[in-house]
Amino acid sequence: MTEQIFTNAKIVLANDVIDGAVQIKDGIITDVSDRASNLPGAEDMGGDYLMPGLVELHTDNLDKHLTPRPKTRWPATAAVIAHDNQVASAGITTVFDAVSIGDVNEGSERIVRLVESVEALAHAQDNNLLRADHKLHLRCETSFPGMIDAVGTLVEMPLVKMLSVMDHTPGQRQFVSLEAYYTYYQGKYGLNDEEMRKFVATRRRDSELYSAKHRRHVVETAHARGLALASHDDATNAHVAEAVADKMTVAEFPTTLEAAKASHEAGLGVMMGGPNLVRGGSHNGNVAAGDLAKNGYLDIISSDYVPHSLLHGAMKLFDDFNEYDLPRAIRTVSLNPATQVDLTDRGEIAVGKRGDLIRVHHSPHHPIVRGVWREGVRVS
Repeated sequence: MTEQIFTNAKIVLANDVIDGAVQIKDGIITDVSDRASNLPGAEDMGGDYLMPGLVELHTDNLDKHLTPRPKTRWPATAAVIAHDNQVASAGITTVFDAVSIGDVNEGSERIVRLVESVEALAHAQDNNLLRADHKLHLRCETSFPGMIDAVGTLVEMPLVKMLSVMDHTPGQRQFVSLEAYYTYYQGKYGLNDEEMRKFVATRRRDSELYSAKHRRHVVETAHARGLALASHDDATNAHVAEAVADKMTVAEFPTTLEAAKASHEAGLGVMMGGPNLVRGGSHNGNVAAGDLAKNGYLDIISSDYVPHSLLHGAMKLFDDFNEYDLPRAIRTVSLNPATQVDLTDRGEIAVGKRGDLIRVHHSPHHPIVRGVWREGVRVS
């Protein structure tokens, strides 16, 4: 039997903060005490916070490691390991790697390297090369012509635990503003005005041909396999009603306060990006995560493309928003995401849960991760 004891810690529970000690045996929390431990071998946390390991449901951070510069392909397994190191050092012990099934650009690296990157992730996980517990989140672009075939290729992999539906057609959801759409994609792909006009026309055609049919396929596949299901970029009450009818449990990045309110009140876990929260607004002009927080509609934070923004965002809720005490703020990056995808064995410091813990030293707006344990084993 392996045993660890962490003492002299401010322990962040689901609904309280206590000074005391936590005991782990064979990777499972066996005792949480409001008294310091004097047992031999107890590790002194020096008065730092001891929090549950963070649970990340949506990050595309792996993309940056696969293609660190335009037209520069990094070896896939090496990219996965580098991504994992960054994730673990940020305090994330469970991560859903969000890989795109389709894209608005048919020649994108996301499409070309999809299978290779997923196979590299599985290889690294199977060979104990990773620090965090990785799972796959298939982000399904419903307007992509080859989406159904791509989902069929990957969905049987054991790592796949979540599907989401997204539709980046111009003029709706994430890009209600055509001006914002032009700014984003002309900047990303270097298209002139005529090329951009054709690009928009093609995207709208593909949406008309495929989006409705492909959405049904994703929803039915998720339910048939018992996978978590999320809606992406909902903007209206009608979008939310469709998500509720499809029995989704997570509302990823709603683009309006109206949609966030409706999703929260319907019981969907409303997720917003840590970068949005840390920076104080959306990069493309949609609703700010802070506005959702002020109204009590923000349930889950995702690091999205900046792993360290997960804890940073949660602590910003605690520092700057009266609506969030520390336990509620930390639930947005631990218990709430775990609950919404039915991971009942983690997400809080409680007897019987996994020994996924992080030690955090905090000065306002700048939390520092001083230690990370996954099932009682130190990984960072």
